[in-house]
Amino acid sequence: MRIVIAGGHGQIALRLERLLHARGDEVAGIVRRPGQAGDLLSAGAEPVVCDLETATVADVARHLEGADAAVFAAGAGPGSGIDRKETVDRGAATLFADAAEAAGVRRFLVVSSMGADKEPPEGTDPVFAAYLRAKGAADADVRSRSGLDWTILRPGRLTDDPGTGLVSLAESTGRGEIPRDDVAAVLAALLDEPATIGRTLELISGDTPVEDAVGAAAG
Repeated sequence: MRIVIAGGHGQIALRLERLLHARGDEVAGIVRRPGQAGDLLSAGAEPVVCDLETATVADVARHLEGADAAVFAAGAGPGSGIDRKETVDRGAATLFADAAEAAGVRRFLVVSSMGADKEPPEGTDPVFAAYLRAKGAADADVRSRSGLDWTILRPGRLTDDPGTGLVSLAESTGRGEIPRDDVAAVLAALLDEPATIGRTLELISGDTPVEDAVGAAAG
């Protein structure tokens, strides 16, 4: 497959790029800064410089032409304010979905966040609350699209611990942590499982091997 990843320099995206390259897929990662290209090349991915906060749908659609799948893994990141949660976590996700439809790329995966389906609790940090609302709005937009074969993945609290390959994946898992390694492994497996189309799935560490967990979630 040819797979295009938005947010190609992110920590999950770089891990996913390595996995996809290793299994023989062709992968491209969209990045904002030319200086990030070297890390993508090292991961086996083609770097595509395009700022999703300023690009047009047509700009992004050109980079998606000929792709078999698209993965939205972009985010404003830590240290960003409320405004960029709106322009990246919501706006760029919507733009990327528009571009995928325009380019005829149906398979569409979203890296979202646990808690994005409800109003943040009272007392939540305002920036984090804005992030959750932006993610929730982006997810709702993607779910409304009949032109995309979408799957939304909502991981728990991300860690940099080594992946175990053992996860819990379901519509509702409860709170928990998950290594970024295992998030990337689940994304790679989801790309190969069409029965997960139209599903919103939570992900935390568990005791089920990734392939089995994805198969069970698809059942």
